[in-house]
Amino acid sequence: MTPLFPSTRLLFREFTLQDAPLIYELNNAPGVTKYVHEPPTTPENVHDILANIILPQYVQFYHGLWALHLKDNLEFIGWCGLKRVPERNFPDLGYRLFPKYWGKGYATEAAKRTIEYGFEVLQLDGIFGAAHEKNIASQKILEKCGLSFLAFEIIDGVNIKTYQLINQKVFSTINISEGFRK
Repeated sequence: MTPLFPSTRLLFREFTLQDAPLIYELNNAPGVTKYVHEPPTTPENVHDILANIILPQYVQFYHGLWALHLKDNLEFIGWCGLKRVPERNFPDLGYRLFPKYWGKGYATEAAKRTIEYGFEVLQLDGIFGAAHEKNIASQKILEKCGLSFLAFEIIDGVNIKTYQLINQKVFSTINISEGFRK
């Protein structure tokens, strides 16, 4: 395993095609996809998810969904990262963990470190976040990470709360009168 970057308790790395069983197991763990509006993950389509959705974003955008491992024993606990959504100005912050790791602060730690990496290393202008209106835990994570509520939206027939965080360091270098970064 080659980590991209760490947080206090976690290691982040890029997924590979060999991670298909990990994604399948995570997406089929009880409650993990309760609030997401995507088709079920099957053994047949998990390879396509990696090959056509997750892996290409590393090359195109230098970010994506990263596998999360505990530093102390390298156990895979889920993923966190930034994915490009064409209809949004900013990449979407997402996270998904096995239930046994819920309520331990890992998702918040991973999300905060992902934002830090996105702003400091990737120099992103901002980060978008969304959570199902009933997924209070996910909403709290976004808020703890400093994202501000934008609006209620309906996406694929589902009520969603949307959030965003602007990179103040990037925007503080904008010369308003000239309309570009110095």
